[in-house]
Formats: sequence, structure tokens, C-alpha cells
Amino acid sequence: MSSINPHVARLLIYPVKSLDSVDCNQVTILESGALQSDRSWAIFDQDGNFVNGKSNPKIHALRSKFDLKTHTLSLQTTESSDQLTEFNLIESDTALSSWLEAYFGFPVEMRQDLQRGFPDDLASPGATIISTATLEAIASWYPELNTEDIRRRFRANIEIGGVPAFWEDQLFTTPEQTVEFTIGNVQFMGVNPCQRCIVVTRDPYTGKPYPKFQKIFIEQRKATFPQWIERSHFNHFFRLAVNTRLAATEAGKVIRVGDTVIIE
Repeated sequence: MSSINPHVARLLIYPVKSLDSVDCNQVTILESGALQSDRSWAIFDQDGNFVNGKSNPKIHALRSKFDLKTHTLSLQTTESSDQLTEFNLIESDTALSSWLEAYFGFPVEMRQDLQRGFPDDLASPGATIISTATLEAIASWYPELNTEDIRRRFRANIEIGGVPAFWEDQLFTTPEQTVEFTIGNVQFMGVNPCQRCIVVTRDPYTGKPYPKFQKIFIEQRKATFPQWIERSHFNHFFRLAVNTRLAATEAGKVIRVGDTVIIE
């Protein structure tokens, strides 16, 4: 690993949980440790449950664009030839709820949390981290898929370039400890490898399952598992990308594409 050059190759945030990503050149850290505007909005049903890929496969057929300056969400379905419909998420907009209810077929509401967002891991709401080489390696396990397909399935925030596949697996250690590292001038704590769910086995555009996706992944992950990885987190091999936490002292700092990654 002496010739590697770990750096931020790509920054992706997902303003609305389960919808499409936004590529960013830089992102600000919130006091919670989350990235600004990442999963800051989420769709809920009347029982207070997320309407996401785990609970409703129709989410996959929603295409979205998001303007971070105006907080404008534009929606379209892959089943329709209609133009994108725009909604402002800061203003009270009953039109958005009506549009989503018509699509899903039941009452929903869009909620916001601009300070922490709606992460899957409440204990580690920081950015999820993966390397570009890892995405490329996984794409090679599936003849019909490419790197972008894998990127859309695993939905990580920070993509590290200049490193070999699975380099990010050194950003965690035993369950009782964290690994400290910096990205630019931002101090991170690597916590654990992210446990994956059924959503990554589906086509992110259609929701159609890829035959034996999980079985192939587990077999290949086990076969390519580096000897230097801390194994105590791996009660199973359906894990990928690193969950992180950040101290409140990092609030207001900025991560930029091109920033160097240094493990302390």
C-alpha cells in the first residue's frame, strides 16, 4: 500500500432518503456529524414508518432531481412520460403529499430533519465511505452490471480514489474501538462495516431482483477478504462500506473533492 494516494474522488448526498443522489464538489459537516442535506427529508406513511426500498418497491421507479440552493425537489416516474414536477421542500407544500399519495396509493407525508437527517444507523450518522476500486471490483462479480449500477445500489457518501479495492476496510477495528482518520481537516471516527439489506439486491431503477445477488456477493466477499481486516464485525459477509461518527467539534468544517485521507 506504499504507492497509494487516498483522496476524495466523489461526494454524493441523498437529500431525500431512498431517492436519487446529488453529486457535490464540497459538503459541510453538521453538529450531529451528518453531511448537510444528506437524508434531510424522508417519506413516511400514516403509521410513522419510512416509505423506502425496504418497505415499498415502487420507490425504485421514482426519479428525482434536487436543487440544493432552492431546496426544490423534482419528481418523475419511470412509468410516465410526463415532465418533472417541481416542489419546494422548505415551504409547506400539500401538492407534494398529494402527488406522492397518488403514486403510492396511500396517504404519506414528507418530513424534514435539517440537523441530523434520517440515517439508518442513528448511533453513527456520519458519512458512509467506500473506495472507487471496491465498486469496480464488485461490478466484476456480476456480468450484467457496471460500476455505476453498483454505486447506485450501495449509496455511499464519500468515494475514495487512489487506493486498491477494500482499502476502506482498515477504517474500522474491534466493536469496542474506533479508527481515527482525517479527510482534509475533518476528523472522522470509523465505526463498523455497514450491514446491507435486501435493497442492494434490486435494480435501483425498476426494483427487479438480481438473481442470487446476495449469494454471489457473500461468496465473493469471503473469497477476496483481505487477511489484514479486523474480522470481529463479520458475523456474516453481507457488509460493505464504513459507517462513521464525528465529534461536534467538526461542525461547520467542509469536505471537498480532492481532499487527502490520512489514517492516524
